[in-house]
Amino acid sequence: MSPNPLFEVKDLNVSYGRVHVLQDVNLAMGIEPLGLVGRNGMGKTTLVNAIAGMVPAQSGTIEFEGGNIANKEPHQVCRAGIGYVPQGRRIFPSLTVDEHFTMIKTKRDARWKKQDIYDLFPRLAERKKNGGGALSGGEQQMLAIGRALLTNPRLIVMDEPSEGLAPAIVDHLANVFRTLVSEGQAVLLVEQNLRFATELCDRILVMVNGQIAVDMTSDELVSSPETQSKYLGL
Repeated sequence: MSPNPLFEVKDLNVSYGRVHVLQDVNLAMGIEPLGLVGRNGMGKTTLVNAIAGMVPAQSGTIEFEGGNIANKEPHQVCRAGIGYVPQGRRIFPSLTVDEHFTMIKTKRDARWKKQDIYDLFPRLAERKKNGGGALSGGEQQMLAIGRALLTNPRLIVMDEPSEGLAPAIVDHLANVFRTLVSEGQAVLLVEQNLRFATELCDRILVMVNGQIAVDMTSDELVSSPETQSKYLGL
């Protein structure tokens, strides 16, 4: 990672009522694929929701390309250059695939335009007139990723993209992930699926009780059953 990171979280604290969920979280990343793993209830989704502007931060900063985006509205975070693929996809059941994409205005010289998404996900091109609620789980995940890419983000944050999907679909998403990374796309991948995360990201963070407890290479984590048992219960 470069001395001047693309994205950095410093001493971030987030609470839900009296529950202190994120406790002085610190992380930094460059233009790279970074994995964030951890057991349920450790604060991973709260972290990405804070990044996306979905929940407020009590203190700390979230710096992206030199500017603090903590407590910005979601549309401001998006305009700053961060794309968000939420857990559960959050697509509109009554809108067609094509309508989801048509809502997002793209510049003429943008890397990602609607046809590029259809080229990336041919299945969506076949289903472009179908409502979001009529899609399979895998198709909905493709739609959520495509929608985020259409904002042409510098950083894309994916929260549990492999959750509940068939192995063949997970393999397809992994290939898409590798394509994005090969083009220089920065990705923060939040996952419970350790194998998926370690196969796609060279560097892994482990979140435990609202803090980043481990920052190591994927190879180090995969080759350390002790670390997996201690922090992930595997």
